[in-house]
Amino acid sequence: MFFYGIDPYFLIASLIGIVISMAASARVKLAFNKYAKVGVRSGMTGAEAAMAVARAGGAHDVTVERHQGFLSDHYDPRTKTLRLSPDVHDGRSISSIAVAAHEAGHSIQDVEEYAPLGFRSFLVPVANLGSRVWWIPILLGSIFAGSSRGDGDFSNTWMNIGVLMFSAVVLFQLVTLPVEFNATSRAKAVLAQTGIVSTQEEAIGVNKVLDAAAMTYVAAALASILQLVALLLRARDN
Repeated sequence: MFFYGIDPYFLIASLIGIVISMAASARVKLAFNKYAKVGVRSGMTGAEAAMAVARAGGAHDVTVERHQGFLSDHYDPRTKTLRLSPDVHDGRSISSIAVAAHEAGHSIQDVEEYAPLGFRSFLVPVANLGSRVWWIPILLGSIFAGSSRGDGDFSNTWMNIGVLMFSAVVLFQLVTLPVEFNATSRAKAVLAQTGIVSTQEEAIGVNKVLDAAAMTYVAAALASILQLVALLLRARDN
């Protein structure tokens, strides 16, 4: 049974994962667009809020850069840089403040040596490699299994290598969850303590934007887990 497009386990898992991920992505875009139209009383831009949150949390050596792409915001621990998308960097809305503060939360994690963040950074090269090439040993295992001359042990070895590679991707997704939830918690706390978010409406908006964003990571992890289960079932039946 050829792997792509025919294997029922992986096909079903992928379709479910796509639906879950699309729903989460749509939710965060709706929340961001809604509160991108609502200004904050402080009048701060996302870049200013990110710097204020980082400094309030003890991350004094952080720099902020404008980065292209919609919601492409991220923190680079290697260079201590907060890279914010144009809408977030320049915006003076609840959405801009929320997303910028969340990324600044990662810089606070970094300066406080938050263990899950360090572990996630360690996993990055392994997960990147696994995400690119995991399908190759899976495909080889399927081909050898379907060959009249196929060696069962040889086929299983390739399948297991592929599963192991994809497991690294799933592990990265799982480790990402506490990192992202913790960054959100730090951001909300600092925004309230510093007065950057000063009204109930602003606090509600920040919560909705960040909670919606957090669900995208949950969706990604769930989709990866479903695919891993499908690969394990495929390996079992190989």
